[in-house]
Parts: sequence; C-alpha cells; structure tokens
Amino acid sequence: MFGKLLPREGNFFEMFNQHADRIVEAARAFEHLVANYSDLHLREQYNRDVDNAERAADRVTHDVNRLIHKTFITPIDREQIHKLINTMDDVADLIQDSAETMALYDVRHMTEEITRLTALSVRCCERVKDAVQFLGKITDPVKAEATLKTCEEIDRLESDADRVMRSAMSKLFREEPDVREVIKLKAIYELLETITDKCEDVANVIEGIVLENS
Repeated sequence: MFGKLLPREGNFFEMFNQHADRIVEAARAFEHLVANYSDLHLREQYNRDVDNAERAADRVTHDVNRLIHKTFITPIDREQIHKLINTMDDVADLIQDSAETMALYDVRHMTEEITRLTALSVRCCERVKDAVQFLGKITDPVKAEATLKTCEEIDRLESDADRVMRSAMSKLFREEPDVREVIKLKAIYELLETITDKCEDVANVIEGIVLENS
C-alpha cells in the first residue's frame, strides 16, 4: 500500500523513443512502397508495413496518454508530454494517410516529385527520432544544444519540401492534361508536404521543452 503512495516517474522518454522508432519504420516502409510501386506484390507488402508501424505508434500514444494520468511526478510538464506524443502520432497518421490515398485514388505511377518529397519526409522523420533521443539528456548543455541543432535541421528540411511542392504544383498544372491526374497528384503532393510540416511541429514542441527544462 505504501508503495502506491510514492511519487512515480513514468518512463516517458523511453516511450517517446519507441514511438519515434515506429515513425521511422512507417516512413521507410512508405519510401520502399514508392520505390517499388510498379510491383503490386511489394506495394501491398509495404502498405501493410506502413499500417503495422502506424498501429504500433498508436499503441504507444495510448500508453503515454494513460500513463500521464497515473503518474504523480512527470519528468517534464504534463501538457508538454501530451502535446509531444500526440503531434508525433500525427506524423505516423499522415504517412499512413499518404499510402491509403495512393490506393484509394488508384495512382498508377510515381513521379519524380513524389520520390523527392518522400525522401525529404524520411529524412525529417529520422531527424525527429534523433531529437527525441536527446530529450532525456537535455540537462547536459551539450546535449541540449545538439537537440536544438537537430530541430533547426528539421526546419530546413521542411523548407526544402515547401520548395519542391511549389515546383511540383507548377509543373503539374502546366504539363498534365488529364484533370483527374491533376486532382490525384495534387492531393498526394500536399499530403507528403504535410508530413514535413508536422515534423516541424514536433521540432517546435521539442525546442520548447529544451528551452524550458535545460
């Protein structure tokens, strides 16, 4: 009974790391899907991999949100924990949405712009994972600075994705004669760019955590 009354710190940082791992798994599976899109068997396999990673990320998110209410003392502010894990989960959701939209819209082929936006999304997700791994060590000034630099890199990658999308849209409206293809590809480009936007949102949350707690 006495043990139940003691303040407890949930292992939130480890759970953040687990979720970040699932984000990267989903992003890399999606990249493989794009690279092997012409092979229906591989496309279906990588779609399943994306779905599995997203569902695993959902479970971590659920566990974190439940643990917030059961933990008397948290290592960082409860609102920061809630905002970080749910914003991270949005990234996983968007990756799955991108894969599902390609299937629903019956996209027949991948464009160079989809490949480029996908590559930038993967790099953003990888940098999110790096930044999250630093969170448990931000009382160390060196680690705190490294975390902020990683967040700056995510911001730069998001800006790169913005430029690619603008160029992709311009090319799409100038060169694609089929209105249906315009609608399909426009939706895909926007979704992929939104993945990098959401990674930037994660970076902004992490920056706030670092500045308030380091």
